[in-house]
Amino acid sequence: MSMNQHDKLQRFLFDGAPVRGALVRLDGAWQQVLSRRSYPPVLKTVLGEMMAASVLMAANLKFDGTLILQIHGSGALKLAVVECNNDRTVRATAKWDGELDDKPLSELLGEGGKFVLTLEPRLDKNQTWQGIVALEGESVGQMLENYMLRSEQLDTALVLASDDSTAAGMLLQRLPEGHGEAEGWNRIQTLGRTLKADELLGLGAEDILHRLFHEEEVRVFEQEGVSFSCNCSRERVSNMLTMLGGQEVGEVVVEQGSVEIVCDYCNQHYVFDEEDVNQLFDYDVVAAVREARH
Repeated sequence: MSMNQHDKLQRFLFDGAPVRGALVRLDGAWQQVLSRRSYPPVLKTVLGEMMAASVLMAANLKFDGTLILQIHGSGALKLAVVECNNDRTVRATAKWDGELDDKPLSELLGEGGKFVLTLEPRLDKNQTWQGIVALEGESVGQMLENYMLRSEQLDTALVLASDDSTAAGMLLQRLPEGHGEAEGWNRIQTLGRTLKADELLGLGAEDILHRLFHEEEVRVFEQEGVSFSCNCSRERVSNMLTMLGGQEVGEVVVEQGSVEIVCDYCNQHYVFDEEDVNQLFDYDVVAAVREARH
């Protein structure tokens, strides 16, 4: 799949202030997510902002694996999930009930909502790290800022925006003392928070940095490409079915003629008929289920 010219991550650092930052703009990758499922307008905003945020937060990690952002709720919005891999590929999905009205995120999620950040190493899943906090804030950006302060003791400023064509964001993060002047953080984050949604969605990284920080010394790193990718495969689905066991899978085949699994992220359909299932378990599971029923 060709990478859209606008699917870019731009990291930067202030020489005169203890602040590092990143800007991301997702066009093609965001369109890939929207083309696979029909999301209500308010959920498009939430998911797009989460997608931009996941790339921004993964940008500063020295980590071979996947950063996963999840918001869980008991209201109409049950779950929103975004994954960003260290190779700058992203995917996203959500689960909800009925109509989603244009309400604040906290109301959509209902009581007892949780914010979960997971770091899953590519090679050793036993080293997976997870942080879980109660939801604080009315938007994805506020929730993430509070999360970073509570769990990581990191001052963070996030500006996020999303519409039908683009998801974008800017992250500013305070560095430990000793890098630049101490008062620099307050100055930089105050300037950063003046960035408006239409500027974030409509301007390139160079223009945004110049508009906000033209009086600062900003060191800009090389831009990195971002793209949509889903790592589902027939092999992974086969492994999942094997874990369910021949009895359970065989019963579905007897009742429905085949087993069909649809990937939540990319809407890919995987169909396993009687022959596939018998081959998977290396015995005639369907015959065994039929025999057990008589």
